[in-house]
Amino acid sequence: MNTLLTRRVFLHTTAATAAFTILPGRALGGVRKLSANDKLNIAGIGIGGMGASNLAGLASENIVALCDVDPDYAAKTIAKYPNAKVWTDYREMLEKQKDIDAVVIATPDHTHAVISMAAMRAGKHVYCQKPLCHDVYEARMLAQAAKETRVCTQMGIQGRSGEGLKLVCEWIWDGAIGEVREVESYCSLTYYPWGHASWSSKWGRRPEEKPPVPEKLNWDLWLGPAPERSYHPAYHPRTWRCWWDFGNGMMGDRGAHTLDSVVTALKLGPPTSVDATSSDLNPDTHPISSVITFRFPARGNLPPVKLTWYEGTRPPRPMEFEDGRVLPKEGGSIFKGSKGTLICGVYGESPRLIPEAAMQAYKRPEKTQPRVKGVHEMHWAGCCKSGKQANADFSYSGPLTETCLLGNIAKRVDTRIEWDAANIKVTNMPEANQYVRCEYRKGWSL
Repeated sequence: MNTLLTRRVFLHTTAATAAFTILPGRALGGVRKLSANDKLNIAGIGIGGMGASNLAGLASENIVALCDVDPDYAAKTIAKYPNAKVWTDYREMLEKQKDIDAVVIATPDHTHAVISMAAMRAGKHVYCQKPLCHDVYEARMLAQAAKETRVCTQMGIQGRSGEGLKLVCEWIWDGAIGEVREVESYCSLTYYPWGHASWSSKWGRRPEEKPPVPEKLNWDLWLGPAPERSYHPAYHPRTWRCWWDFGNGMMGDRGAHTLDSVVTALKLGPPTSVDATSSDLNPDTHPISSVITFRFPARGNLPPVKLTWYEGTRPPRPMEFEDGRVLPKEGGSIFKGSKGTLICGVYGESPRLIPEAAMQAYKRPEKTQPRVKGVHEMHWAGCCKSGKQANADFSYSGPLTETCLLGNIAKRVDTRIEWDAANIKVTNMPEANQYVRCEYRKGWSL
């Protein structure tokens, strides 16, 4: 939004949240009852990048439809599934192809919500890549819609189906490091130079050139609900995530993975405040680096937690490290307890107590958390058939994404925000609320 949200707008937003109602999925006529031996009929939406990998993980099912606004970019995936019908517009596909049971969405972040909502309203099971959506309001709406339509939903955070996250939870709940009041999580990667190899933006501002749109690319559909702007290779393909209008930056990209084990192990709800300090802040692109501090209140008998997120950099080297030992290169988390310290990787993988002597002395507890057999995508496919809840369904991944997006709001205003989760608003800085629910381009709605 170009202007600050007024109290009237917020009352409208809150009322919309309370009144949002969708008929159950079966009433929408889209959910086919399946047995464990049946195959899902799956449509891929956004198949040129990560979507191709997701479909490969579901290769034992029926891939019946492929949809992408850029058939040239998606050509390899289209060739891999010659029996699938090919579409450009997901809305037309959902309306006309009646054999689809489920969709896999791997488009840019800014179109996740509108596509996921359309699919759920059509009674389709939904697997959506992380981060779940582009703003906090969308996260709330998607979680509510999933509950009311009763379709099976899943976000693409594969670490949730891995062994590492289970071990992190079991060890912390066993008291391996005592009471945890502080965590440092990080991703050392950065998007600089903005635009990657295809084009490097000067100071991160949007390009002024207006090259012709590639012949087969439907640029209007690629933009979806985002603000109007001319095509440029600085946005597509692959380079959209560094731009505020299209992507959620490293906080949404890696934060959705890395904070998964933190949120789960410490049973975190919404934060009460978020602080941020960023370098090279500008209105168009995510900063080169940021340090974001989330503060979470006490939960039952669990203490308050201070969570610091570092992106484009790393936290200080733990004092418990032995000489020569270094932090994982790309990212991970450091849990600081009253009795010790635990470190793990981006997806919760390879957890260790530090120093190594503490790890060797620790008697590991029995494995009590259910394990997933096979890949994250197939776990979701099995849940679609059984009617069980997937392990990263929107009731969990919606709030997880919301936390990441609050970090982005703090980045944009470059200071502390106080968060009222019940009313979906920032209380201490009204101007920050323009990022809680972003304005859609004319013709688009959730």
